[in-house]
Amino acid sequence: MTRILHVDMDAFYASVEQRDDPELKGCPVVVGGTSRRGVVAAASYEARRYGVRSAMPSHEAARRCPGLIFRKARFDVYRAVAERIREIFRRYTDLVEPLSLDEAYLDVTEPRIGPPSGTLLARAIKDEILRETRLTASAGVATSKFLAKVASAHEKPDGLTVIPPSEALRFIARLPIESFPGVGPRTAEAMRSVEIVTGADLRSRSEEELVRRFGKRGRFFHRLAHDRDRRPVQAHRERKSIGAERTFDVDLEEVGVMRRTLEEIATKVADRMDRVGARGRTVTLKLKDSAFRVTTRQTTLERPVRKAEELSRIAAGLLENPGAPAGAVRLLGITVSSLQDSEEPYLQLSLPFPAPW
Repeated sequence: MTRILHVDMDAFYASVEQRDDPELKGCPVVVGGTSRRGVVAAASYEARRYGVRSAMPSHEAARRCPGLIFRKARFDVYRAVAERIREIFRRYTDLVEPLSLDEAYLDVTEPRIGPPSGTLLARAIKDEILRETRLTASAGVATSKFLAKVASAHEKPDGLTVIPPSEALRFIARLPIESFPGVGPRTAEAMRSVEIVTGADLRSRSEEELVRRFGKRGRFFHRLAHDRDRRPVQAHRERKSIGAERTFDVDLEEVGVMRRTLEEIATKVADRMDRVGARGRTVTLKLKDSAFRVTTRQTTLERPVRKAEELSRIAAGLLENPGAPAGAVRLLGITVSSLQDSEEPYLQLSLPFPAPW
């Protein structure tokens, strides 16, 4: 029987800051910007008690939590710690599917070391993470990705929740509908309007009804509700896009300044593509105006690109396209998709744009 773990670091960025600066231990800490348009990237559990959450505007976080301590993000440090944690994962299984720096799925059905018990392996992994990084993680153990991920959040921080196969359907029945992947605020509202509030309510509806109401996602919801999530842990997840964006303290109004900013963003995107050995054919420019309206413009090229100069020229061409919005801009972003492996021949372009559970 398949055994899947979902391991999720506890308040990862903020916990690293507290670890590296002992004076922050026990204090409300957030990682993020302090400017007028800064946002919270991560919040310690001490800050969360005041209602501070990631993606919250920094000024709102400071208002909710007097004495809140801000720290700038140190992504090089976080990436180094994340790689150390993944090395721990790989001691136990080759089937590791990272979701982000701070969480991953592991298939431990046939572990490289240790007993074939998801529970015992999860405890061992948590212990090794704590011993080697001085950070805590929470883990969920189940037979599916869906249940393992829900379980890992059940007893945070430093939690371990196991959902044996015999308990899976009962556990799903009690879940609020918002716990199901793909159910955002609008879908939850639509479900609640037809009295689908829990997993049990979802299970009571036929697949045909769910497809009629929610399209193709209805089949997925139906499978989850009946504990039929058979998605495998993919050790090499296909990366679909690489990008970067920047929000400005003061709206940009001059096209020349926007072009120079796009050069900086293109350099960051190119660096990220180099690190993973990728190049892509589709370049997308994202703009957000002062009224928070988002516009995207994209072009697909005959040959893939990866160089910062090329990305910058293409993005500048999209910026000056007649279909792009005029006026002040508060955010610019560049994304490259339709990715390919950089090891393929490359042409530089010059374009105008049984054990216990």
